[in-house]
Amino acid sequence: MESRTLLTTLHWGTYEVSAENGRLVGVEPWSGDPDPSPIGKSMLGTTQGNMRVARPAIRRGWLEGDRSSPIGRRGGEPFVEVPWETALDILAAELGRVRTAHGNAAIYAGSYGWASAGRFHHAQSQLHRFLNTIGGYTSSVLSYSYGAAEIILPHVLGSTDGLTGNHSTWDGIEQHSQLIVAFGGLPWRNAQIQGGGSARHEASAALRNAAANGARLINISPVRDDAPRGVEAEWLPLRPNSDTAVMLALCHVLIREDLHDGAFLARYCTGFESVRAYIVGESDGQPKDPAWAASLSGVAKDKIIALAREMAARRTILMVSWSLQRADHGEQPYWAAITLAALLGQIGLAGGGIGFGYSSTNGAGRPELGFRWPSVPQGRNPVPDFIPAARVADMLLDPGGSFEFNGASLSYPDVRLVYWAGGNPFHHHQDLNRLVEAWQRPETIIVHEPFWTATARHADIVLPVTTPLERNDLAFSNRENLIVAMKQAIDPVGEARDDYGIFAGLAKRLGVHEAFTEGRDADEWIRLLYAQACENADAVGIDMPPFERFWRDGHAELTRKVTSQTLLGPFRSDPERHRLATPSGRIELYSSTIDGFGYDDCPGHAVWKEPREWLGNSELAGRFPLHLLSPQPADKLHSQLDHGSVSRAGKVAGRAPLWINQADAAARGIRDGDIVFVSNDRGSCLAGAVLTDGLIQGVVQLPTGAWFDPSEPAPSLEKHGNPNVLTPDRGTSRLAQSPTCNSTLVQVSRFDGAAPPVTAFEPPVILNLPGMAGRRGLS
Repeated sequence: MESRTLLTTLHWGTYEVSAENGRLVGVEPWSGDPDPSPIGKSMLGTTQGNMRVARPAIRRGWLEGDRSSPIGRRGGEPFVEVPWETALDILAAELGRVRTAHGNAAIYAGSYGWASAGRFHHAQSQLHRFLNTIGGYTSSVLSYSYGAAEIILPHVLGSTDGLTGNHSTWDGIEQHSQLIVAFGGLPWRNAQIQGGGSARHEASAALRNAAANGARLINISPVRDDAPRGVEAEWLPLRPNSDTAVMLALCHVLIREDLHDGAFLARYCTGFESVRAYIVGESDGQPKDPAWAASLSGVAKDKIIALAREMAARRTILMVSWSLQRADHGEQPYWAAITLAALLGQIGLAGGGIGFGYSSTNGAGRPELGFRWPSVPQGRNPVPDFIPAARVADMLLDPGGSFEFNGASLSYPDVRLVYWAGGNPFHHHQDLNRLVEAWQRPETIIVHEPFWTATARHADIVLPVTTPLERNDLAFSNRENLIVAMKQAIDPVGEARDDYGIFAGLAKRLGVHEAFTEGRDADEWIRLLYAQACENADAVGIDMPPFERFWRDGHAELTRKVTSQTLLGPFRSDPERHRLATPSGRIELYSSTIDGFGYDDCPGHAVWKEPREWLGNSELAGRFPLHLLSPQPADKLHSQLDHGSVSRAGKVAGRAPLWINQADAAARGIRDGDIVFVSNDRGSCLAGAVLTDGLIQGVVQLPTGAWFDPSEPAPSLEKHGNPNVLTPDRGTSRLAQSPTCNSTLVQVSRFDGAAPPVTAFEPPVILNLPGMAGRRGLS
């Protein structure tokens, strides 16, 4: 009996995987992880399960139509399996047709990453490299997770430091923080995850250490469980989307009671006088005082006053969740939080200041290794066209239409072909019924997928790809000193191939094989990346073992030469020598650049702007009286492995769980475990009720990640509990054009009668039609 146990790294942790006779039989966390995630257990039963895409498959209507006018409807048609060589011939011909007829800007490479933690088999990088060798593609910028922050922070702080990296490190927080104020909380569920992989999950321990050293933690959130595990925290509940009002009121107290740090503001910031005039009401007649904020947020004015005084008296760090900026006017809570931190004057001090995304991933707050790991070179994209990632439906529905973005007036390209490798837009995107309609517009959609997800079901050409357990790769993260040889544990399932092999086959047909591969197979690329890593490590005095020894051993732990840091510490020590990359070189509490854009939805300093959709909107809330929050799930990464054992164990009546306040449930006759109907003007879904006292009244929570499962080809009732049939597809503002999923109102009622079965975990119909021979080059 052949048996082997190997170490592999995934976005939610490092695991020991065991295989016997070609079957995956065991998944256990790496022994060095102090707080491992259970998500890896879901690889059992799914990696070799019935939802795998076994062979190349083409939608029947695409085969039967002509190239520019396929027939049928994506998402509701069966597929025809074809041989690999036939599929690659067809795909190469279609790429050639679109490039010749419409140009490379007509190709949208929407891959959104997250397919693998491995450095080489990173689907997005492979796709972009391939398309760049054939003339480029329309690209996307920004992230669904923190797109508004990616735009506002460079305007205010000069960079995105403190958002996805270069945070103030946990050691300084543990030793020096006296008060940790977490807007949006510090939920453990998000801290399981890290792009590029994790070895040690340390966020919970760091927060426990800080508390043991006397730090007090305040969780400002509509959700009590947004506090970290194992740490006593004060819950300060507030109405969703009202954080900016509370932050401005805290600033008002600091100004009125002369508790703000005038010397810091004068030396390190610009624009305070404009902001002060707004906060005290001189510029618009409305003081942003605690009574005003209390009426908007539900937080008592005395609580706001007491918190402001405590923040000024103690070493305070503000931690702002990524979730806050995924809402109407999502730029504003980040700008207001920076303004509050500046008034406190502790930016750049150990244990003080501000940071974004602590516990939104495992990496936030962990020190960097001091050098960069290499990645697959993508080459240069000669096509200048791009869109913000969250505007994909707008692009498909309105080719040639204009939009504003970060001071520029742009136009949507006329995309005829969508190529997706890695990621699942039918998870990430908002208003999925609208996306389904937009998805009918392109002439061709190609998807690389291991599983029959909704994105695969809505494609024309589906190519089966390997999972990380079915190929060799490397794993190293900038915040980890563990490097892992991700050795192939099992044979590819069905006829799956890795992305690199697929693109190499296409490149050969299109005459760019040498440019794409540079004469290397996958294993040779892995050796090259390792050699480049050795050079980068050596430059900072870190030794890495020879490749042969590393590959034989399966992993190595490097000497951890890391430096603790404080965000903007160098700037505080010498603001002239370490000027920020803003026009003034300082923190821009008022930005003349943004003010010059003339955006009424994002003026030149932090402001309170009423969300378009929230409980304070009496007209909308009269029809849809519950505010829906749709956070990252605790039992999977985004939608990955939703069909796995860990995720399915958390479902209620086979559907995603919807948490609802006990009083809201009682008013609707809803009991624990009932199937509920969740709806608004955009769509509706079914979910399983979980009653709780850990949500404020008027708020429900339905995590993302349930595989999209419409009862008929959308728009229709979604059966599985995917909240993105309910969330709005509109930009935060003209500045960032980022998602606003957390500005959503719904109604919830008990679902009576026979509920339609969940079919998301059943493969589509696969046809074997001899009559297809000869169509579109089939033979």
